[in-house]
Amino acid sequence: MVVGNIYFIAAIAVIGGGLFGFDISSMSAIIDEEAYLCYFNPGPHEYNSDGSVVCKGPNANVQGGITASMAAGSWLGSLISGFLSDKYGRKTSIQIGSVIWCIGSIIVCASQDIPMLIVGRIINGLCVGICSAQVPVYISEISPPTKRGRLVGLQQWACTWGILIMFYISYGCSFIKGTAAFRIPWGLQMIPAILLFLGLMLLPESPRWLARQDRWEECHAVLTLVHGKGDPNSPFVLREYEEIKSMCEFERDNADVSFLELFKPNMINRTHVGVFTQIWSQLTGMNVMMYYITYVFAMAGLKGNNNLISSSIEYVINVFMTIPALVWGDRWGRRPTFMIGSLFMAIFLYANAGLMATYGEPAPKGGLNGVSEESWIISGHASKAVIACTYLFVASYAISFGPASWVYPPELFPLRLRGKAGALCTSANWAFNFALSYFVPPAFVNIQWKVYVLFGVFCTVMFLHIFFMFPETTGKTLEEVEAIFTDPSGIPYIGVPAWKTKNEYSHATLIEEVGYDEEKKGAVAEVVHQETMATGEKMV
Repeated sequence: MVVGNIYFIAAIAVIGGGLFGFDISSMSAIIDEEAYLCYFNPGPHEYNSDGSVVCKGPNANVQGGITASMAAGSWLGSLISGFLSDKYGRKTSIQIGSVIWCIGSIIVCASQDIPMLIVGRIINGLCVGICSAQVPVYISEISPPTKRGRLVGLQQWACTWGILIMFYISYGCSFIKGTAAFRIPWGLQMIPAILLFLGLMLLPESPRWLARQDRWEECHAVLTLVHGKGDPNSPFVLREYEEIKSMCEFERDNADVSFLELFKPNMINRTHVGVFTQIWSQLTGMNVMMYYITYVFAMAGLKGNNNLISSSIEYVINVFMTIPALVWGDRWGRRPTFMIGSLFMAIFLYANAGLMATYGEPAPKGGLNGVSEESWIISGHASKAVIACTYLFVASYAISFGPASWVYPPELFPLRLRGKAGALCTSANWAFNFALSYFVPPAFVNIQWKVYVLFGVFCTVMFLHIFFMFPETTGKTLEEVEAIFTDPSGIPYIGVPAWKTKNEYSHATLIEEVGYDEEKKGAVAEVVHQETMATGEKMV
């Protein structure tokens, strides 16, 4: 039995995104708990007057390394995912990732010391890297143009749900005495990976990957199942099939599919855009807020359960503010979504920096509650304003970069390179995730509130970069996106200026309703011709 409902397909596939969410909050909710601090408490120990050990837990550098180890594994996993995806298929590569997650979770759950914990998190990261790179590719290749943003964006929504669910599981387990307080959450995170593995057995393979393997009957069957409601002669199915066939015939004579092709003149522009989409997603500072929110709220005067509950509100906002982007993101377009999100995030980051600089003061030596990362104190109405700006920052990210940064990169690349391109772009995400996860705890110690200024500057620069360099892809088929990067003169790496590209959601909606579009078919054929003339390859 194979299920063809596109929403069911996406709902199963994006569980891979939920795994990343589980990891984020399984760490952010636990790093301040007594059980965790006491168990992973490297020496030399300090003692209270009654002789009990002072549980300070890992220092800033060690905690940064523990948190960043998952991102390090994800970076490696995202790179190898391209080879797995191209050889074994999009669906199978995601299943491999889910098996790896279970292995890593067993090691994490059984951790006896910090090195074992780090090894388990690196293995977990391999899974997250594979899934975060290939789930968007899989969904992009199986979705109709008008729903592509919504369906790929579900990966981010699954991530937000994973964060929220695991946070409350970890919060509930915090009342358990002993190591079960963190071992139970770390063990339970295997459940969604098992569901992902089993659920994928019910889903079809990507029709574009099947076409690339010359499995044309299966490709047509999947298009019929997913888009034709069982009618193999559906106009939309025929249109998609012909466009895939045209592009594959051209690509068969241009079969260089190494990572190096992504850096050739005819591909470097879109590679730069895809990679920077993922880099900017990290440099917004959002994952810093996710991992270390308890530090931020502790500096704003929240303690104990109040801190954890207030932190969980951030995760609730993240879940519900992602919904508008899923519902209307394809109508808004990618460019406005990115630019408006980066503008508002910059505003709230600068506001937090100003509030802390004006109304705050350095914490006592050693940090609040003996936690060196909690290096600043702000109280009164100003602290409430810091919390409010943090919530608004999260809302700004959730409605913009959250889903759109996963939707956009797979849309940019031709079929023959999409698996490896997705791997490269996602590896950039995880490389910067690793750097920031490791950097932020010492940064809170050393530059304190200026951390907000740093990320505010990043958001300002990304706004300008997006305006000048990021083209609009909304409403176009994956084959039509090729025309954006090909100049009418036939020079393939100049392309259309980003600010002149248009959102074609309305046109794509009409074509899905009425079927074949000869004008668009001609545009795709012209791109193939232009690339042929520019590269000197024989026209198929």
